[in-house]
Amino acid sequence: MVTLTREACEEYAQEVQKLSTKLMELIALSLGLPENRFNGFFKDQTSSIRFNHYPSCPIPHLALGVGQHKDIGVLTVLAQDDVGGLQVRRKIDGEWISVKPTPDAYIVNVGQIMQVWSNDKYESVEHRVMVNSEKERFSIPFFLTPAHYTMVKPLEELTDDQNPAKYRACNWGKFFITRKGSNFRKLNVENIQFHHFRVSNIKKRGGVHRKIRHLTVTVSRHR
Repeated sequence: MVTLTREACEEYAQEVQKLSTKLMELIALSLGLPENRFNGFFKDQTSSIRFNHYPSCPIPHLALGVGQHKDIGVLTVLAQDDVGGLQVRRKIDGEWISVKPTPDAYIVNVGQIMQVWSNDKYESVEHRVMVNSEKERFSIPFFLTPAHYTMVKPLEELTDDQNPAKYRACNWGKFFITRKGSNFRKLNVENIQFHHFRVSNIKKRGGVHRKIRHLTVTVSRHR
């Protein structure tokens, strides 16, 4: 059994943060922006790391690994073992596709904040995790998220008269607190999502009445 020390976990988190910074620079360049365009959002970042354990289950379809969802942050950098279980939903037909683990590589998901910043040029992927009938599974996702005071909205450089902003501005800290609080309550409505701030949805609803779609890439990592 591998024993993780506090120091090892902190060092790993720092290295994944460096990788995330580099990925954000590449994304900025892909959007025609300066490579440091996103740096200011992470001065007081609220990023986090999680250690997941999925016990095996002889009847896996009756067990919940992680239900279908889209990550709400900027990027998710996922390290996983060779058991598998991650599935992404194909947009064209809604079919769930298994993501085969690649040795010594990360899975990187674009989150909803990146979708908003890019004004839908990047799209967050809907995914879920299924448990294995014989083997337990371990994964370590790193969630890159901005400072709590960040107003999440499409970047001005990516909007104009021909391509107007598709989302209304939203305070990340208030959004996060509202969403986390709702996770522990029984609600008759969908938990707060960034698509609730989509301009078309706001017009249909007459406003947002609560407080306050895909890219998966593989990045090689060294042993």
